[in-house]
Amino acid sequence: MTSERIGPYKILQTLGEGGMGVVYEAEQLEPVRRRVALKVIRLGMDTKQIVARFEIERQALAVMDHPNIARVLDAGVTEDGRPYFVMELVKGTPLTEYCDTHKLGTRERLDLFTHVCGAVQHAHQKGVIHRDLKPSNVLITSPDGTPVPKVIDFGIAKAVGYELTDRTLITQLGQMIGTPDYMSPEQAEMSGLDVDTRTDIYSLGVMLYELLVGTVPLNFGGVAIAAIHTALRETDPPTPSSRLTTLPGDTQHAVAKYRHTDPASLKRELKGDLDWVVMKCLEKDRTRRYETASGLAAELVRYLRDEPVLARPPSAAYRMKKWVRRHRAGAAATLVALLAIVGGATAALTGMLRAQRAEILTAREAATARQVSDFLIDLFEVSDPSEARGNEVRAREILDVGAEKIRSELGDQPAVQTRLMRTMAIVYQKLGLYGEADDLLATALRRARETQRAERAGLESLLVDLAVLRVDQARYPEAESLYLEALELRRRTHGDEDLGLATIYSNLGSLYRRLGRSDESEEALERALAVREASLGPEHADVARTLNSIGIFLRSEGRFAEAESVLHRALAIKRSVLEPDHPDVANGLDNLAVVFAIQGRLDEAQPLFEGALEIRERIFEPDHPRVAGSINNLAVLNKDRGRYAEAEALFRRSASLMEARLGDSHPNLANSLDGLAETLAHLQRADEAEALYRRVLSIRERALGREHSAVAGTLEDLATLLRDSGRAEEAAPLQARARAIREAAS
Repeated sequence: MTSERIGPYKILQTLGEGGMGVVYEAEQLEPVRRRVALKVIRLGMDTKQIVARFEIERQALAVMDHPNIARVLDAGVTEDGRPYFVMELVKGTPLTEYCDTHKLGTRERLDLFTHVCGAVQHAHQKGVIHRDLKPSNVLITSPDGTPVPKVIDFGIAKAVGYELTDRTLITQLGQMIGTPDYMSPEQAEMSGLDVDTRTDIYSLGVMLYELLVGTVPLNFGGVAIAAIHTALRETDPPTPSSRLTTLPGDTQHAVAKYRHTDPASLKRELKGDLDWVVMKCLEKDRTRRYETASGLAAELVRYLRDEPVLARPPSAAYRMKKWVRRHRAGAAATLVALLAIVGGATAALTGMLRAQRAEILTAREAATARQVSDFLIDLFEVSDPSEARGNEVRAREILDVGAEKIRSELGDQPAVQTRLMRTMAIVYQKLGLYGEADDLLATALRRARETQRAERAGLESLLVDLAVLRVDQARYPEAESLYLEALELRRRTHGDEDLGLATIYSNLGSLYRRLGRSDESEEALERALAVREASLGPEHADVARTLNSIGIFLRSEGRFAEAESVLHRALAIKRSVLEPDHPDVANGLDNLAVVFAIQGRLDEAQPLFEGALEIRERIFEPDHPRVAGSINNLAVLNKDRGRYAEAEALFRRSASLMEARLGDSHPNLANSLDGLAETLAHLQRADEAEALYRRVLSIRERALGREHSAVAGTLEDLATLLRDSGRAEEAAPLQARARAIREAAS
């Protein structure tokens, strides 16, 4: 067929053959000349079922547009009625072969693999499940010396939501679809009735396993289909580090050599975090795998940044979380007692934590340290609102005991002490306990600077964490200084286009918005979005977080139509990649609702505000600042509807919570008091309103500076109140000062 033409394409050579099609290299002659890949149904394979499967592949590829997925360029039908499609010609090397040929180390392999996850996430967002992910379907090209993965062959994809799905694709054929070595247990059942995007997560896990140790977890070469079904349902594969030790000696050395290391070092690198991550992908119960490909990618990025991963051995974390849910009332006392027992094993804990970060570990310490450290870290993370979902008060007791023990018993282990202080401080902060978080983070940063033992990545993380806390505390100048120090450190270490810079840029952009520095805010946020979209793809949770910040910026600038569009996109991404009750989903609902409310679209705003409050009340304790913020938003809504009695009660409740948690000089408290003052003015209680406006003015001047736009707004409100009370002479200088601030900013 190499001398034939198909439409405007001249066939040059056969590239490969699959079960239903032949792939040719072809030259497109018009309207442009270029080399392409052309796939066409093979002769004798044009039954209705096969044609239906081929058409699904064509539909699936046509809806996708991602730099790491081979692009569809054209489609048509040959003269004898066989469908074909034309796609980008990818001349590359299979993923594992490329990594071995170039002797890529573990971290380089993981970095490359995150891009594969991004491509799969994009496909899932378009309603497409690949169902045959394997190294030969991920080709690596190097157009400028930089490896670029391209996912190919969606020939057996399940196009979720399209007309041609299970009826023609699976049930009539009654055959196994996919490659057994990379197939999930549910996919092997062949019914197709229990397959969703998490089947691809399993396949990604197999590929990751093979990238790390050079072999698949379960090898089914020559095995009967019935035996494959049984093995996938019942056989638990060994962890990657365990599998490495069972390989013959020569094979171990060859695997390590391809990864530019030695067997002992490779085993240490795999044991711990990477074992946990891979085995979470390979869970037989799909509900315990990563929910999304972007979630897996984010986990690998955490590992590459030397941050704690979320995966945990099911035998420890899973049972403990189940127990806590069943016995909430008695959980605190029991766990505190267990923590006291753990305190007696500090030396073993120290050894394990060192092992997790490739520090020195003796064989004698390793045997007992793993169980102790797994339990202790899980114990601390029960306090994280994203994990505990309502157990925060009792968890605080556990944190307080643990924090005291870490201060008193790990003084001679500064690296371990710093890491645990940072972990616990972040959880305290999520609980809205900023004072406790401040003490731990400030101490950890000081120790890191003093000992000079912290790696640059660890020091940078501490700087960013403390800066985030300073923003929550409204200590904005200190936050800016910390962010800029972290930014300079990251640039020196990783260059100007590194993904890690995006977090700092995004946070700086939000900080500059608070400070009224609009140009700097917009520039920083746009840089963050560009880096994150280029590295993570358009449908990642971190991209949504940056979009959320951009939406808030646009709202503050009065660009409501743009803000609404951006915030809608951010919320859609969050809902697709995060759990329904994740705090970020509540933030997304809240921020979109504010845009509606400002424009007077109160009926649209109310269900969003209520949805945000419902999530926050479910996952945070009742006096958390986030809960107070939601109550304040509903108060504003009632005020705007003219329901002043209801608004007053809600404003007072919000202000009380804010003051108790944040102190009497925080800008968020000023927001609640400002709303209360306006409400009281409407109720003709001018004296009370005036006192509140003056207090708001004092707070905002101290926290934001005397020239901030929010200060101008308060001056205007107070001036209006005074004029309406017949005190025009007192109002005039306030109005003049507000005007000067506005003019200086324009």
